[in-house]
Amino acid sequence: MADMKRIYESIITDHFQRNAEMLFISGARQVGKTTTTRGFATEGLYLDWDVQEDRSDIIQGQRHLSDRLGASVGQTIVFDELHKFADWKNFIKGFYDLHRPLAWKTIVTGSTRLDTYRKGGDSLLGRYFHLQMFPLSTAELARTEFSPQDVHSPEKIDAEAWEALLEFGGFPQPLLKAEKRFHRQWRRTRQDRLFQEDIRTLGGAYDLAKIELLAELILLNASSSLNHSSYARSVRASVESIQRWITLLQQLSYCFTIRPWTKNIARSIAKEPRLYLGDWSAIADPGKRNENFIACSLLKAVEGWNDTGLGSYSLHYVRTKEKREVDFLITKDNAAWLLLEAKTSETDLSPHLDYFQKITGAPHALQAVINLPYQDIDCFSVKAPAVVPAQTLLSQLL
Repeated sequence: MADMKRIYESIITDHFQRNAEMLFISGARQVGKTTTTRGFATEGLYLDWDVQEDRSDIIQGQRHLSDRLGASVGQTIVFDELHKFADWKNFIKGFYDLHRPLAWKTIVTGSTRLDTYRKGGDSLLGRYFHLQMFPLSTAELARTEFSPQDVHSPEKIDAEAWEALLEFGGFPQPLLKAEKRFHRQWRRTRQDRLFQEDIRTLGGAYDLAKIELLAELILLNASSSLNHSSYARSVRASVESIQRWITLLQQLSYCFTIRPWTKNIARSIAKEPRLYLGDWSAIADPGKRNENFIACSLLKAVEGWNDTGLGSYSLHYVRTKEKREVDFLITKDNAAWLLLEAKTSETDLSPHLDYFQKITGAPHALQAVINLPYQDIDCFSVKAPAVVPAQTLLSQLL
């Protein structure tokens, strides 16, 4: 697979064509933030907090950067990993206010969710929009031009790309390399940096050994219900510590949770979130890996639709105490929109799709099967519960 552009280039361009606000871009380490944003600073300035010379420029203040850039209108400046600067919120607020008359395009990137740094400092409210950057997906391999709609026409990707995506994950380096030894080395290095560097940037004192053990348990139990008490016993920590550490790992995009949808569902499970990994390629069990892959694809679409202003979407699952269950439910403007059951090979339609479609009124109820070959059909034109190829369905998302 050759190198490729990202859809986020088009999303960033769209943002600054419509908006004057800064763009804060967050995402997992090595998801492609630096490569994507550096190209926007060819006629401006790219500053990386981890580079000593760039750090010195930032510390010297906003007017020092003004002197470097001059007074040209519409320049682009990118601040990479700026959240490592203790006073970054006051700095970027002052920088934005100073240069607002020049309509500068200001991008701030970080390997943690930048909206987690809301405590302390002056408010940035009204000065920025947030964009989460996710690994490559079926839809992004199919198209890299952003258009403001939630569902697209289906588009086939080649078989080699599909298999590589399932096996090596969506992070650009291992996906493009598509080589098992490199993938193992890359995963080990990335994991080491997560615990040796990234957690420390969030501040506070943490028991890194126990957090690392918790991360291993999450890996082993990915795509399963989250039981804080069980993790607490295994790690030998309090439930409160487990809750705090899982939130920490979510901030670093290591994992994410999906909560049950209970509206209009009698005897629904209301309190048990499910836990998924941000990198499905780390999961050994094929069934769990495939479910996690679909979860990641849906999360990317949901957050992308939200971040680009297409609506208010959220990702859930549904389950009753009688164990009727569907893996995923996407809501649109607080109404059920898409019920989705994830399968590796099973083509017998789950009866729970029909059951929950009647209860929720979701217009779409689909069973996405990983091993079914691509079909050139619009999955969203199907109103009754149906089995569809996962590759087709996922290609229609963001």
